[in-house]
Amino acid sequence: MKLTSIASGSSGNCIYVGSDKANILIDAGISGKRIETGLKALEVDPKAIDGILVTHEHIDHIAGLGVMARRYKLPLYMTEKTAQAVLNTKSVGKINTDLLQIIKPDQPFKIGDLSIDPTSIWHDAADPVCYCLEAGDVKASVATDLGNYHKGIVEKVKGSDILFVEANHDIAMLEVGPYPYYLKQRILGNHGHLSNDRSGEFLCDVISGNTKHIFLGHLSKENNFPELAYETVKLSLVEHGFDPKAKQIHLAVAKRDEVSNLAIV
Repeated sequence: MKLTSIASGSSGNCIYVGSDKANILIDAGISGKRIETGLKALEVDPKAIDGILVTHEHIDHIAGLGVMARRYKLPLYMTEKTAQAVLNTKSVGKINTDLLQIIKPDQPFKIGDLSIDPTSIWHDAADPVCYCLEAGDVKASVATDLGNYHKGIVEKVKGSDILFVEANHDIAMLEVGPYPYYLKQRILGNHGHLSNDRSGEFLCDVISGNTKHIFLGHLSKENNFPELAYETVKLSLVEHGFDPKAKQIHLAVAKRDEVSNLAIV
């Protein structure tokens, strides 16, 4: 299995996952042109994409969804409430409803040789989900936009060879930063975003002997730095006995505006 991000951050998110018999995107929160450029850098023909999994309807996850769907007739996988929210988002443009593939949390489905298990998450959206994907004996999990997490998410994500997890903000930077009070409270709440510290705690709960790659994603441009997210999470892992270097786990921060290095298992 192969996984990387084409873009990751509060301004736009798009993740590529490939297996022997499937190529998919998770979210399309940047322009269609940028998605195409990213796929070209990965040597993946956009026509070879088998579908787009949508986590939720916020614009940083669906900005290019309509363009990609119209241009390549791509199936779009999302929950029913998310689909209604997407269809009501004017900036996405018209989407052929025949392309909508309605999914339900905790009901796995398949695309090619990928088995995909969506799980409900806490976030201020219509019906947001994270995704666990398996091909053969390899598992990858993508969990971003988590205000907090619960035991059910931990159990689903455990055993992943590749983890893509949110590390959105540094709490101190957010608290003293320029955001209005209501927005700070939203981000810090159970339906907002994971802080660097909470991301480290989550990873300590889900890392297993299988884990080989960890991406930290969805960083806030205003309330975080890549180096700060990396060091905060790394320190948390080391304190809990999960030294990435000693355990040969590759820990990296997903790049905001360009394709990150490809994780291959």
